[in-house]
This record gives sequence, structure tokens and C-alpha cells, in this order.
Amino acid sequence: MAASSSSSRGAGGGDDDNEPYLVGFVVSKIVGLKHYSGTLSGGERPSLIREPLNRYDSNAIAVHNSRGRQVGHIEGRTAKVLAPLLDSLLVANTHVLVPGSRSSKAGNNFYNLPCQIHLFARPAAAAIVREAVDESGLVLIDPNHIEFALSQSAIVQEQTKKSDRDVDKLFARVGKQGESRIEPMEPPEDVVVSDLFEHQKVALGWLVHREESGDLPPFWKEDKNGGYENVLTSQNAKQRPPPLRGGIFADDMGLGKTLTLLSLIARSKARNVGGGKAKGTKRRKIDDAEEGSRTTLVVCPPSVFSSWVTQLEEHTNAGSLKVYMYHGQRTKDKKVLLKYDIVITTYSVLGTEFGQEGSPVNDIEWFRVILDEAHIIKNSAALQTKAVTALNAQRRWVVTGTPIQNSSLDLFPLMAFLKFEPFSVKSYWQSLIQRPLEKGDKAGLSRLQNLLGAISLRRTKETECGSKSVIGIPPKTVVVCSIELSAEERECYDQMESEGRNKMMEFGDRDSILRNYSTVLFLILRLRQLCNDVALCPFDIKSWLPANTLEDVSKNPELLKKLASLVADGEDFDCPICLSPPSTTVITSCTHIYCQTCILKILKSASSRCPICRRSLSKDDLFIAPAVQHPDDDESGSLESDKPLSSKVQALLELLKRSQKEDPSSKSVVFSQFQKMLILLEGPLKRAGFKILRLDGTMSVKKRSDVIKEFAAVGPDAPTVLLAGLKAAGAGVNLTAASTVYLFDPWWNPGTEEQAMDRVHRIGQKKAVKVVRLIVKNSIEERVLELQERKKRLISGAFRKKVGGKEEKELRLEELRIMLGFGP
Repeated sequence: MAASSSSSRGAGGGDDDNEPYLVGFVVSKIVGLKHYSGTLSGGERPSLIREPLNRYDSNAIAVHNSRGRQVGHIEGRTAKVLAPLLDSLLVANTHVLVPGSRSSKAGNNFYNLPCQIHLFARPAAAAIVREAVDESGLVLIDPNHIEFALSQSAIVQEQTKKSDRDVDKLFARVGKQGESRIEPMEPPEDVVVSDLFEHQKVALGWLVHREESGDLPPFWKEDKNGGYENVLTSQNAKQRPPPLRGGIFADDMGLGKTLTLLSLIARSKARNVGGGKAKGTKRRKIDDAEEGSRTTLVVCPPSVFSSWVTQLEEHTNAGSLKVYMYHGQRTKDKKVLLKYDIVITTYSVLGTEFGQEGSPVNDIEWFRVILDEAHIIKNSAALQTKAVTALNAQRRWVVTGTPIQNSSLDLFPLMAFLKFEPFSVKSYWQSLIQRPLEKGDKAGLSRLQNLLGAISLRRTKETECGSKSVIGIPPKTVVVCSIELSAEERECYDQMESEGRNKMMEFGDRDSILRNYSTVLFLILRLRQLCNDVALCPFDIKSWLPANTLEDVSKNPELLKKLASLVADGEDFDCPICLSPPSTTVITSCTHIYCQTCILKILKSASSRCPICRRSLSKDDLFIAPAVQHPDDDESGSLESDKPLSSKVQALLELLKRSQKEDPSSKSVVFSQFQKMLILLEGPLKRAGFKILRLDGTMSVKKRSDVIKEFAAVGPDAPTVLLAGLKAAGAGVNLTAASTVYLFDPWWNPGTEEQAMDRVHRIGQKKAVKVVRLIVKNSIEERVLELQERKKRLISGAFRKKVGGKEEKELRLEELRIMLGFGP
């Protein structure tokens, strides 16, 4: 975890009462300087990086300069105090100051360097931070302390303000540097046998330019003395900074990014750039520094394995590119891997091997690393994110059609992987990009646009790539089918929503609501399920709402089971600490849900409190979520024929029948995030005469592949409807056999829905694609769509040159209230 910097202000100051403020600073030392090559220049702001997996000290805090190079460590006594505060996020930001020194190697003491560590905390955590520091024996010098005025803190604040005034001009300049036209490029014809579309040739030219250009990295310039200066950080360097070889390849989903990347790999296969003769290109000898292995490591989810293999089979000469699947049983010999042109592995494999001795993927300096479906690493604290960031590579590529899924914070891990300085340092990302966006500052969005313009390529099917004749993809239309609930369903829904609002009002203040955060999420989940079918959730709302405002799981095993179903019933529950689906789900006695690894880290902190409700916790207060039984795969879980169908199921059946009548050969995909709903739909659809298949997250990679192949079959007995989970069919899956998509229920995250529908609307699709959203009127589903639209405005705005608007934060307490119909 990187501790980031912030402008300091007095307690209680500023417009936002929850904004972190400067609590004070502690005097410490940076030690171990002789072991690292990184140095600090005058005016530079180093960053603190937590190293919880450090084998010598689990409290280790590394010090990095603005170029991301390590200078040393914070001395052990101080690290022991600060590490728990950083891990628990009680200390929100830090600012490190090295007084009166221009170089970490300067002075008589080569082994350590004195420093001041300024601690920023939110108002609610400030007292805990002060108490933890005081109890440790360290001295906290706050803004009212006489020594504070004698320090350089005020000077640092003024320097920060000055740099902020000029920074927007710098961003505007770097954005224009990326506007030079890149010529289209052909792939090597002796490797790639398929013709590329024009937009793919342009992308290939851009990729090659990014890899082979010797331009200075963004924000660097040559000074009058023959040295180099970073105009954004004021960092000076005598040697020319290496170029930023790589970037973000963010073309819309379905535009053939994989084939373009294979063409890039084919060009660098041989010692001479091109790997073979490419039409319209000249051979050019590579730099001496690029001698050696030219192996590309591709990191992707397991579901994308088959996509890479299929693309290789369809578009390259057999055997022209040697591929090794580093998954399951795998070699430990890095020499074996370096004999291949492409090594394909998964994020989870890298996470498992992170820090392991003898792992070949960690020891190799890869010629190129490609992160496919790179939005998976949006959580910078996740182990797999740290693993890919630590890989050694000459060229680094981020590939995703949805680089932003929730907020601009999703982009920081991508910058860290790319080693794009200074934005790979969290303090700079926070101060220059994230905070201005969160405050609604238009300059924040402008900076983000210019930054992405300098290092990314993004085209969409509807705009930049032009007409059907260019890319061969027929149009896609998205419509909303509004559904009226029956009188009985409406009465049930309104009763449940009313009960939920009453319960929220019982909770009362913010703190009480946070203590019952999981209950609120549980209520929202049940209301969303009720829009689909009452069979998905218990009818009696009082049976799954707590009887009082502070129920204890330890005394109520039934409540424990109910909370476990919150994770099991839907695909979109994330741990609030790491923002990823929990691997091993733990429920606290105060009814909050986390990853086991995340909450155990919190317990090691000085406070040992629940991050949501601040209730004291120990290991005795943690409970592993019990397994939740799902219906079997047969029809026993399907809707019985003598029970009336829900309004939404009836609407789906009518739409499917109408579509089949218009085109008997047409195929449809029905997406739902609820696995139980997919099972419940099987019976009614089969009785209506549809031949169906199901694709969900419980299936193995091989089973999913078999289902997809079977769905693509044609003929009188071929399946016509695929019931699919959004995550199971959301990445690397080709469903172009279908031409109609039904989104049975809306997701929080619009990026996940876009991924799902673009499994159908992609290169290879021959028919116009129709996407139908089934939305219940006057319900929580309409409010989810409103939340989606907010996020879409951010995503589209980040890649445009002139867009107004402000950054939307993650789903917050206020938005939970809106979901329950309390209004904005």
C-alpha cells in the first residue's frame, strides 16, 4: 500500500468535514541507504510504501523517490507504530520531508538520513492516531506545537500550492504531444495469415511506435546544461530517462485487440524487427540493449485462455509462434520458458507465486508483459496486483475495454504497473488527479484526459472506427423494456421497501447505519431479487431483518447464514477493504463482511476495530461464512408449472417468442447476476419450446468452453437460448452466434454489463444486435440505472478532450439511502 500526500490544513478546516488534515509529524530516520541505488534531490517528495510481506519485518515501510526507486526504509521503531495505522487506513496520507539535504548520499552519515513524517487523518480517526503515537513513546509535533513553526512544514505547503497553480498548463502540453499521426502498419505476412482491418493496422502502428520510439517520457525535458528535468516534480537527472515503452490499449470490446497484439508479438519474434517481412515496413536492427530473449508474457483470466488459443489457430501460421501455458502443472525452469514466443498465465497464478523463491516468472526479465482484461487489477492492495506490478519487463501493456469501471481510482494500479512516473507513486496520483476529481474540480478531469491522451489508444465501435464497411460489425441498439408488476407483486414489493425504510429510520444516525451496513446491503439485494421473482427471496421481510439495531452474529447462527447468502446469492458483492469478491468470506460479530486476509490485517493494527462501524474486534469475533446450498442443476429448482410466472419472466417469454417468430434461426443470450434465477428460468423456457443451455460461474473452464461451442451449433436441434451469468460470460467469451441480448437485471457496474453485451456485439457478428434491459417500473432497478449513468459519464469523459462534469465517488452511504427510495 502506498501512503500518499495531501495539502495540509488545520483541524476542522476546509469545505469537506471528512477531508484528511494534518495531525502532526514525527521525527524519524531513513535507514539502509547503502543497500539501495535511489537518491533524493532537493525539493523532492519521497513516498512511503508498505511492505507487509517483507520476510525480515512485517512492519517494514520502504521509502521511494519520485521515480519509484527505493532509497531505504523507515527505521524499525517508527515503522512498528505507523504500519498498523497505514494498514487500517487510520492514517489516510503521509508527507515525508528530508530537511536541509539535497541528496540521500550527502553528509557524513552514509547509513541513515533524518526525516519528518507528516501524518494526515480524517477527523474521526485523528484521536486514535494521536493516542497510538503517544502510547508508543514517539513525539507527535502538531501544528500548535512550538517546534512546528520552526520546521519546514509551512515552506512545503507553499511549494505545493505553487506547483498546483502551474500544473494544468503542464498537463495540457503533454496531452498535445500524443496527437501526432501514427501511420498504419501491416503484420508480418509469414506469421499472421489474416488481413487486419484498417483500425487494427492503425493500432499496430501505434503499439510499435510506443515500443520503439526513443522520445523522453511525458513531463521530461532536456535542460540547458545537458541534463534532464521533470517539469512536474522538479526532479533532475544527469542521464537521459528511459522511454516509457508501453501504454494502455483501451479499444472498445469486440474490436479485435487480441489479433492486433499477436501481430505486435509477431513483429518482434526475430532479431530484426518484424520477425518476417511485413508489407509496407522496413526492417530495422534492434538496439543492443534489446538483445536476448523476446518472450512475451500474457496475463489473463482463465476464461480468456481459449480466446488466445483460438486466435492463434485462426490467424497465424501453425507453429510460427510457440506458446507455453503456465498454468496447472508448470515448469520451474526459466530457460524452458524463454524458448517460447508467448507464455500465457493467470492473475491468480502470479498472486500465488508472488514472493516465492524459485518462481521463474518472477526471475525473468520479460521482453514484453501484456495484461489482458487488465481492469482485474483495479484494487492496488490485492496480492495479484502487487505481483504483476513487481514483474520485470522491458515493455508493459495494459489491455482492457473498460479501464475505468467505478472511479478514476481504478486507473492508479494501471499506472503503477506501467511504471509511469510520477503517477506510479500514489501520493502524486492522489494529489494531482484523484482529489481534484473527487472535489468536482474541472481541472482534475482535464488532467486525466490529457494524461490518457499521452499514453493510451481508445476507439469505439460507434464513433472512431467508422461505418460497417470499415470493421464489419453491424450496429447495436440498446432498449429498455419497462415492466409493470402485478397487483400482488406490487403490494409485496411496496411492503418490503416500506419495511426497509422503516428499519433505516430505526437505525437513525450515520454511525448506527454503518453498524448495520451489511443489513442495508442485504435489504437492497432482496429488493432487487424481488423485482425478478418472489421465489428468489423469503416473503416475510421480518425473518431476515435484525430485531434490534445492534444484533450480534455470535449469538445468532441463523443471522450468520442469512448474511452468508448476501455474498452467495449475487455476483456483485465486494469486500469493502480490497474491493474484490471475497476469497474466504468472514463475517464479524457486528454483521460486516470481509475477506479473511483483509480483516486479519486490520486486527494486527493498533486499533483492532471494524473499519465500517469502528466496533472493537478480536479473532473471536470473526466467523467463516457457512456454505450456502444452491439448487441442483436439474429442473427440481425450476419454477413449477402450476405456479404463476412473475411479471418479468412473462415479459421475457413474450420477447423471446416474438424474436423467434420474426427469425426462427435467431439465438438469444439471457444474462442474470443471480445463479438461482438462471436455474429458475429453465423450466418455463423449456415448456415454451426453447432449446436452452446454461453458462454460470460454477462451471469449469472446459465445461464453459463446451457450452459455448454447443451454443454456436446450427441446425433444427441446435440450442436457441443461452442462460448466462454476467461474470461467467463477461471476459474472453465469443457469443456471436446470438444476435439478441436480454439483461434480466441491472448491475451496479456498467462496465461489467458492457463486457457482457459485447460478447455478442464484436468482430465476427453478422446480424444487427439488439440489447434489451428488463427494468421494473418504480423500483430499485430504476435507481440502479441512475447510478450506472453517473459512472458512464466519468468513463466517457476521461477519454474525451472537452467534457464537463465531475467525478462520482464509489457507492456511499447516501447512495444506499437513494437505493431505498429516500431521494437524493
